[in-house]
Amino acid sequence: MDHQETGRILVAGSGPAGLIAALGFAEAGFPVTLVGPEAGASDGRTTALMNPALAVLERLGVLADLRPKAAPLKVMRIVDATGRLIRSPTVTFRATEIGEEQFGLNLPNSALLPALAKAVAAHSDIDWRKLMVESWRLDAGHAHATLADGSEVSASLAVAADGRLSPAREAAGIPASVRPYPQAALVLNFGHRSEHAFTSTEFHTETGPFTQVPLPGSRSSLVWVVKPETAKELAALDDDTLSQRVEEQMQSMLGRVSVEPGRQVYPLSAASPGRFAQNRVALVGEAAHVFPPIGAQGLNLGIRDIDDLIGIACENRSDPGSRMSLAAYDSRRRPDILARSGAVNLLNRSLLSDMLPAQMARSAGLSVLGSFAPLRAFFMREGLRPGSGFQALAGGLRKQVRR
Repeated sequence: MDHQETGRILVAGSGPAGLIAALGFAEAGFPVTLVGPEAGASDGRTTALMNPALAVLERLGVLADLRPKAAPLKVMRIVDATGRLIRSPTVTFRATEIGEEQFGLNLPNSALLPALAKAVAAHSDIDWRKLMVESWRLDAGHAHATLADGSEVSASLAVAADGRLSPAREAAGIPASVRPYPQAALVLNFGHRSEHAFTSTEFHTETGPFTQVPLPGSRSSLVWVVKPETAKELAALDDDTLSQRVEEQMQSMLGRVSVEPGRQVYPLSAASPGRFAQNRVALVGEAAHVFPPIGAQGLNLGIRDIDDLIGIACENRSDPGSRMSLAAYDSRRRPDILARSGAVNLLNRSLLSDMLPAQMARSAGLSVLGSFAPLRAFFMREGLRPGSGFQALAGGLRKQVRR
């Protein structure tokens, strides 16, 4: 079956970003072909989604099923656990400081992916072809994908949600600079004796962040960034020894720890493409940005990519993949993606750096955040919704002037 109609959207990739893109475009009234196999439910990772991303999931009708399986994030803390000469004070961010009940929810991927897949399967405007793309052909009017069974799908716009090594990005001729880091992330879930009080704590260490994020009940998820060889060693430990190591690393903050089955190790890297759209292909999610897991930015940024792309496509319904439409998307996403990935990469490099100036800069930045409430509020608002920190600042200044 060859799909070639004006305004059709082809979404390549069936991870969270691809499923959300397919649902979003279908809800906006576009005919959608989603290409990619159904993901297995064995992913033990969790995803911290901030309130604006949750609003998108609510609009798509999938949030209600997920809420009971998620834990709210009400407090976020940064603790300097480096043994260095210059250390930063602990900084605590509370959602109530900016008039929010929570920053977001921490969702197990094993719940998120099936909920999205169920909504996609039930949507009458989405044709889900559970196959891989074998090859791409891009011409002036359409993007054409040949699938593993030899069939071809054509569309006005191809959405590359096919991950950090994105074949669609490569087919569009968009170069990406990839930098591997001397780090790997050990990911697992664990039970603990004390209540987490819906607080997420990011311990900064010399090898990267050690981040505990609440799950429902007395459980949390963990992303522990260390040298690749250390990650392998930790993953090979027996449950009791690893539980003890996790408890020590978090300074027994949550009491006795017991790690759960299902450890995963992921090598870390950063990747940034030269453009975010070209030749009928628009990049979203990890095809558009890859950076270390600091500050819960990954999928939140991907959902903003998708939201912006749908908005621009709606303004160009007759040809959502036109050169003008893709240029608008590229310029709209560039500042947000470059600012987020730049900040995360800079913070990560400052943790790895033995250089005193880098340590001083990080310490000074966190000290100011810790002691100056208006700046802390600005960062919290910006973290949730880009631009909202500036709006609140401008509103505050206008009030001062009126006085």
